[in-house]
Amino acid sequence: MRKLPPLRALQVFEAAARHLNFSHAAAELCVTQSAVSHQIKQLENYFGETLFQRQGRQYQLTEKGDILFEELESLFNQLNDLSMKITGEQNQKLRLAVFSSFAIKWLIPRLGDFKKQHPQYNIRLNMITDEPTLTDTIADMFICGRDDQPGFWQTTLHHERLIAVCSPEFIDKTVEVSLPWFTRQPLLVVDEPGLGLDWDFWAQQNQLTLPTSQQRHIFSHVLLAIEAATAGQGVALASDFMVDSDIKAGKLIALNLPDVFTHFKFNFLCKQRSKTHPAIHAFIVWLQQQVADEKKANT
Repeated sequence: MRKLPPLRALQVFEAAARHLNFSHAAAELCVTQSAVSHQIKQLENYFGETLFQRQGRQYQLTEKGDILFEELESLFNQLNDLSMKITGEQNQKLRLAVFSSFAIKWLIPRLGDFKKQHPQYNIRLNMITDEPTLTDTIADMFICGRDDQPGFWQTTLHHERLIAVCSPEFIDKTVEVSLPWFTRQPLLVVDEPGLGLDWDFWAQQNQLTLPTSQQRHIFSHVLLAIEAATAGQGVALASDFMVDSDIKAGKLIALNLPDVFTHFKFNFLCKQRSKTHPAIHAFIVWLQQQVADEKKANT
């Protein structure tokens, strides 16, 4: 009988292929980066094939590496299912890493419905402010901006569209909302990572020039700007879905000003082999239904 490939090396390879980063794989597996490199080399020697190629500072899978990674995902899924059948283990606790803005303004108000439908499952929310490393040490599921990650299943929940909002009390009902009116109002500006000052981005995308004399209040987080807008302190930009409930409740109004897409996507991700886990599968189905219901309500 042919000797099996080194099983530990296969586990290390799967993590390295998923991250395309040896240091991230090492952190997930609680080993050193040199240990990861050693295991990968051992596997390459066994197969007599190069599995990774380096392009600058980035690793990419070779053709043979792609084949091995795809097959390993299937095998690990089968092993995971087999383990659950043998042990009867079904983890009822899930960890979800999610941006605080998305959690507070969209997810948390809806989570009671998931709990009502699936009282056997408990979800712990881990708030994040930056793009997380996709690893089990952080969470089982993620809602973030990462896209097309090897070894992960994903679905897009929202494409970010920014709209101008303010408090109803902020506007004199006898005044027509127009660009000349708008340029005299204080702006509630968010300094977004990767985007810069949101109102400057808005102006650039709409080919407009904002007066240098226009008053600005700068915030580090969109939730702060939304709260300031609710308090009547100026005009803010916010993701449409984040302020939808506030607009329906009469706390905010959407101004008749141009909107803008940021090209940022809120994606849900979990490991491909975890997608069929009963709790994760239930959460995915529920999440997709929430998005579908929201789209239907807004059409």
